[in-house]
Amino acid sequence: MSPVISSPLLRRTSPEVLPVTRSISEGEPAIVAPKVRRALVVNGVAVEPGERRRVEIPVGGLPTQTPLGLPVEIVRGVEPGPRVWVSAALHGDEVNGVEIVRALLDELDPKKMCGAVIAVPIVNVFGFINQSRYLPDRRDLNRSFPGSKKGSLAGRLARLFLDEIVGRCTHGIDLHTAAVGRYNFPHVRGDLSDGPTRQILEAFGADVMMDAAPPRGSLRQTAAKKKIPIVLFEGGEALRFDRPVVEVGLAGTKRVLEALGVTTFKDSGTPGARRESSQTSWVRARRAGILRVEVESGVFVKKGQRLGTVGDAFDTSAAPLKAPFDGIVLSHVTHPLVHQGEAMFHVAKL
Repeated sequence: MSPVISSPLLRRTSPEVLPVTRSISEGEPAIVAPKVRRALVVNGVAVEPGERRRVEIPVGGLPTQTPLGLPVEIVRGVEPGPRVWVSAALHGDEVNGVEIVRALLDELDPKKMCGAVIAVPIVNVFGFINQSRYLPDRRDLNRSFPGSKKGSLAGRLARLFLDEIVGRCTHGIDLHTAAVGRYNFPHVRGDLSDGPTRQILEAFGADVMMDAAPPRGSLRQTAAKKKIPIVLFEGGEALRFDRPVVEVGLAGTKRVLEALGVTTFKDSGTPGARRESSQTSWVRARRAGILRVEVESGVFVKKGQRLGTVGDAFDTSAAPLKAPFDGIVLSHVTHPLVHQGEAMFHVAKL
């Protein structure tokens, strides 16, 4: 049995945990962050120090003339400090983050905070209603930034989110899952060559940190251009709550807020190993057939190790799928019926 990387989801096999240089519980934040004092106004609603306000930002409507709004909850501390947005469901079918945001809000007390948290549990409200990754016009919201007030539906929503949420913050945490039919081992992504970004990724404390350039048109790319450090968390699969993944994402989010000096929590868990990777490869099916998975996400693998096979209903002439290098399986497909060339496993080199 191949070893599994440490996480609440999978058993711990390595004691490797990188030390955090300083803890907020010791009196000072681990990360030096700006102490923002200016007024906090979202969609025309002013949020005063020590207040908690819920705002719904109009985003249009349905063909039935039913109006739709972007749900936002702002928790502003009594003291100045960094302002952090926490967003989920940028892809409408990625619901783990929705639960992470809900659980986080339950633990925030503005009377014990510095700065503010702006929580947006459902960014792509259109996709969320339709249980779809995309907007009704099949556009990907996370490839539509910075957007335009007069552009497509995706472009307009991207611009609204940028102006009303991102533009009011110093840091961001964006929560994602895999697409339909895939499972992602919990990990974070960001540009590790950027000092402030590295700091908050390390504070999150995931088992794996992917050093990855942001895709064109993504929220992460736009935030980088604005010099706003952002954590992108990936974990679980679409259209279902995965409790262990939610716990990993929630604990990491709390650790970031603690490191920034926003607040403290009774329990923010134990950070993972923070292993870094800058190279990944997709292992693709060489033939159509039925996939039989032998190694799931979160497992360490050696170069040439068999990850699974693709064969027929009788498993005759099964074609093996092998690891391209030593590393960890970050993602695997969850449906067994596959076509030639389809991506089966995503392996990160370690």
